[in-house]
Amino acid sequence: MLDVGDKAPNFEFKELDGSAKKLSDYIGTRVILYFYPKDDTPGCTAQACSLRDGMHDFEKSGIKVIGVSMDSEKKHNSFKLKYQLPFVLVADTDKKVIESYGVWGRKKFMGREYDGILRTTYIIGIDGKIEHRIDKVNTKEHNRQINELLNN
Repeated sequence: MLDVGDKAPNFEFKELDGSAKKLSDYIGTRVILYFYPKDDTPGCTAQACSLRDGMHDFEKSGIKVIGVSMDSEKKHNSFKLKYQLPFVLVADTDKKVIESYGVWGRKKFMGREYDGILRTTYIIGIDGKIEHRIDKVNTKEHNRQINELLNN
């Protein structure tokens, strides 16, 4: 996993308008980059909706939000429409971004162990370096959790 002070690995994605972008295009802008397991599951939906509900404050501060999971672009589009998510969701089906950020690993759920995406949020500063890493994500209150970090 990346730590505070590390340079955020660059990657390409499609912006909401369909234009091709790179994370490096956002140098000079703070970015909330969050990794989550799967669209339309209870925890991931709560987290996405919490970020959606905090978008006014994020936008007011000039902060971009980008979500990443292994779901397909089609699944992301359906998820965005269903919950009116006003931010980018990156379809990382080959796990390149997930692995470059170190968020693929061993998980436990209901006594079962398996490999998967470790729910993690990185706040990337205007210089392109990691300012904060959140490992213990509160899915229902994620926007508040981020705002508390940013306002301290």
